[in-house]
Amino acid sequence: MKLSFSTLGCPDWEFGEVFAIAADLGYNGIEVRGVGDEIYAPRVREFQPEHIEEAKEKLRAAKISIPILTSGAYLAANPNIAAAEFEVKDYVMLAAKLGVPYVRVLGECTPEPSGPVDAEDVLFRFKSLCRFAENFGVTLLIETNGWLAGSNEMLQFIERVDMPNAGVLWDIHHTVRFFGERPEATVSQLGKYIKHVHVKDSVRGTNGKITYMLTGYGDIPVEEAYKSLSAIGYDGFYSYEWVKRWSRELAEPGVAFYQYISYMRGLEGD
Repeated sequence: MKLSFSTLGCPDWEFGEVFAIAADLGYNGIEVRGVGDEIYAPRVREFQPEHIEEAKEKLRAAKISIPILTSGAYLAANPNIAAAEFEVKDYVMLAAKLGVPYVRVLGECTPEPSGPVDAEDVLFRFKSLCRFAENFGVTLLIETNGWLAGSNEMLQFIERVDMPNAGVLWDIHHTVRFFGERPEATVSQLGKYIKHVHVKDSVRGTNGKITYMLTGYGDIPVEEAYKSLSAIGYDGFYSYEWVKRWSRELAEPGVAFYQYISYMRGLEGD
């Protein structure tokens, strides 16, 4: 099992600390969603031309990869759609320089469905961005969020994209929490398109509020998702998305990252 954590979970750490903790805890990868005060990966200091080769060598030496650059760009009902498309292209060019295979793109800007969506427009824009990324050897992954958190909706979408460098980032939490899907059902629909997986756990209170929990302490069926993916030979990353950048009350990253890798390695041994 290949494990990574998103830098969303450690918003106060600079790259050196992110790298050191990943190596110390035995992670295989680091998913980049900002570093320190800089949320926009192409502006991160270590990824600038004068530093990028040094960063790549450090990662190679430690046998740690960056499986994906996680952009914040969304394509549905975006009043700044030109800026979103520029962001995806900027991330694609950085991914090519770093040797990163994937860039994340969102349909809607919210984890849950937020209202009517012009799916045809999103499809057109995503395919256009895939054609751009193809020139750089990069694959775009659209996440199961918003209306695309439903596997029926995502299956229709990704089949219509029908491009070799397009795939799905499965956020287990979103398909379970917002569409009530069992992981086995999601994998049966989307399995061959899933290239990267986000893992997070939560509970939903009687008032509907979602509270994020350490892995295994909520009611998201992470183990079922792992077993369902293992059954189809999935060999991508299980990336921990501890959303501390947005929710500062959550446990400190050192605690959360240690607990996550311990939990997941336990599943591997079952």
